[in-house]
Amino acid sequence: METTTTKLEPGAPPPQTGRPSGLNDYGQIVWAMLKTGVLGYGGGPSVIPLIRYEAVTRYHWIEDDEFAEILALANALPGPIATKMAAYLGYRRKGWLGAVVSVLSHILPSAIAMIALLSAVQYLSGSAVIQGMIAAVIPVIAVMLGVMAYEFANRAVKGLGKWMGFAMFAVAFLLLQIINIQDAIVIVSFLAYGAVHFKAAGWVAKWKNKRRVRSEGGGE
Repeated sequence: METTTTKLEPGAPPPQTGRPSGLNDYGQIVWAMLKTGVLGYGGGPSVIPLIRYEAVTRYHWIEDDEFAEILALANALPGPIATKMAAYLGYRRKGWLGAVVSVLSHILPSAIAMIALLSAVQYLSGSAVIQGMIAAVIPVIAVMLGVMAYEFANRAVKGLGKWMGFAMFAVAFLLLQIINIQDAIVIVSFLAYGAVHFKAAGWVAKWKNKRRVRSEGGGE
């Protein structure tokens, strides 16, 4: 019995193994953003792991590296971070209409739920059961954010090297927590450094390659 193996072209996205049957691109956008809007609790940062799972792991819309870059840019721009991520992913898939559909799918469920439950806010806020549910959710959010931060940090260490990676972590902690510089300034500064670093690394690699070619040519 013969088996055939499909070869991916260089740069092609991986097969969408987690893709539910019967959903087109708009259906995927609506379903993914609706879930992140409903299940996200605690503001924009707590929703990011959910959005990352849908965009990177489940539907393979983008790679993890691109998600990290867009997350950094979204942090540097004004406005809710989850909404900006939803708009980008929708635009990435289906252009401006996809961005509109994605944002609406993300914000409408929460908006409708808030309006519907507004009359019961006072009662629910004093309920011991609700307070217990909130207390149980907070550690889960902390773990999700911690896991995502660890994965991004691990990728940074692999890309920059162990000592340079830890040095960058220390500098970021110093700027953000000790000196209290605005996070947007820190992010833009690191992005600028990254562009210069990789450009310089490319020049060094080309220079070493030329020297190696010359030395090999002279030895013949």
